Amino acid sequence: MGHHHEVAVHEEKFVVPARLRNITFGLMGIGLVAIVVGLMTDSHRFWANFLLNNWYFLGVALMGTLFLATQSVSNAGWSAGFKRIPEAMATYLPYAFAGFAIIILSVLMHWNHTYHWTHEGIADPTSPDFDEIIAEKVAYLNLPFMIGRVTVVFTLWYLFTRAMRKNSLAEDLQGGFKMLKRNKTLSAIFLPVFAISWAMACWDFIMSIDTHWYSTIFWVYHFAAAWVTAISIIALTVIYLRRAGYLSIVSDHHMHDLGKFMFAFSIFWTYIWLSQYLLIFYANIPEESIYFQERLEHFKLLFWINLVINFIVPFLLFMTRGSKRNESMMIFVGILLIAGKWIDLYLGIMPGTVGANAHIGFVEIGMFLGFMGLFIFVFTRSLTKASLVPIKHPYIKEFVTHEVM
Repeated sequence: MGHHHEVAVHEEKFVVPARLRNITFGLMGIGLVAIVVGLMTDSHRFWANFLLNNWYFLGVALMGTLFLATQSVSNAGWSAGFKRIPEAMATYLPYAFAGFAIIILSVLMHWNHTYHWTHEGIADPTSPDFDEIIAEKVAYLNLPFMIGRVTVVFTLWYLFTRAMRKNSLAEDLQGGFKMLKRNKTLSAIFLPVFAISWAMACWDFIMSIDTHWYSTIFWVYHFAAAWVTAISIIALTVIYLRRAGYLSIVSDHHMHDLGKFMFAFSIFWTYIWLSQYLLIFYANIPEESIYFQERLEHFKLLFWINLVINFIVPFLLFMTRGSKRNESMMIFVGILLIAGKWIDLYLGIMPGTVGANAHIGFVEIGMFLGFMGLFIFVFTRSLTKASLVPIKHPYIKEFVTHEVM
């Protein structure tokens, strides 16, 4: 039998160090320069990168809410002590919503030509630009309906996230099971709402770039990618806070569980990736296979690097029990998965927008760093708003005595 991790449970208020704040502003500064360079050199490339990074961090923020919901409905105690981290991640959602409002406005104003199905005359049989396949999809793929869908989806995500956060903060004052039960009910409703709304958002913003192509597991694929990224960010944040003298109640057992999540879902992502690839490869239907044909012809090196970074390396490094308790290994694999999922999304967006000439340069890296800076700024500011340790959570004692045998 192991020994319990005996520590005192007390409030911990996070203060953003000046160095971290300066790094955050530096990253946002780089992002602003990249935005200016992108707009001045190639607006098409700029909008593709804006979509890529906005979608990436929308996924991270929303998976914060999803993490809380899954833990709530399953009555999990192992994650109670660091639940403030996914809560803080979710506070970025309004910024992601603002980003998509900018994208939709840019399409309406004809500044942004990312979505082929929005082009003038595309569904008009008398137009020289008429596209029969897109015309068949126009009942769903039209801007007024899309704007309506997106507004409803974003509103639902925000309301659920806000209510769960509000109950969590009230729990700090009241204690007991009342707020825990409220969040469990909210979470049970949120999960099916999330499944449907996330699928629709994936179709609207990402799959509709390649309008002729479709995949029935596309939304699951994007869920897997965003989920792995979010778990990696939670793990890296826990390690950072522990090293900064916070979260003393978090033990190696909790880190082991986070490592298992990263390991398992990197494999799950690969399973979905392979399922989509093999089904399309074997069927060899032209309108389906074109998706992979474009990527293998023009992005072959990145295509295989994507699989190595997101599956092979994490799989080999995280196979042993000890690796998931090694902070340095966790940091390395976490950073690898965060970067890898960006590359994966790059491969999903760039071939259908910028095309064969797409490459990773200053605009791509700079805009990613800028968005990351904004995310870290919002995320860390939110962490300061409440105690890092929810001392009145009913499962906090279970959290402290949690062990992985």
